[in-house]
Order: sequence, then C-alpha cells, then structure tokens
Amino acid sequence: MVDDRGHYDRMLAAVQAFHNKHRLREQGGEDMPYRVALMAEELGEISACVTKGKATEALAEECADLLILLIGTAIAGDFKLDNAFWAKMDTLAQRKSRIVDGRIRVSEFRDE
Repeated sequence: MVDDRGHYDRMLAAVQAFHNKHRLREQGGEDMPYRVALMAEELGEISACVTKGKATEALAEECADLLILLIGTAIAGDFKLDNAFWAKMDTLAQRKSRIVDGRIRVSEFRDE
C-alpha cells in the first residue's frame, strides 16, 4: 500500500483557502446542520448521476464536490479528517466480509 498522505495536506490547504476567501466561518458556512444539508444535496446529485446513467466525468465532479464538503466539514469541526480516515481504515482492515442479498458487505456484524 502506498502511503501518500501529503496530497491531503494540499487539498486541505486549498479548501481552507476557499473558506477564508469566502469568509465561511463568519458567514454561517461552517454551521454543522447547514453543512450536513449540503452534503446530503451532493449525495443526491451523485445518486442522480448513477441512476440516470450520466457520464463518468459528471460522477467524478459530484464526488469531488462531496469530498470538498467533507474536508470543509473537518475544518468547521476542528478535527483532522486524514487521521480519522487512517484510524477507520485500520478498523475496517480487521473486519470480516460476507455476502448479504447477493452483494459483499464489510461491516461490524452484530450477530457474531
């Protein structure tokens, strides 16, 4: 596995610059309920790309929008998303998978 964590620092700096440029903290753009609504909206746009068979480029753009919002939410919430990511990946690496309704799931299965 390649550990290329330096790219996240560049993405974080770009999103922080965007927040600073538009004064999101001062203008309500870092309010958590508002951010959750924005992320839900982007997830809906991702869903529309998939269900309507839109081009891969459209899906990639919507996923990038969601990623930018996630990074911005980490800024607003004052937590290190990259640290949370790696901690969660470590947890997921320990989980088992199983087929549920014909599709693979990797989860913390409660019946074990």
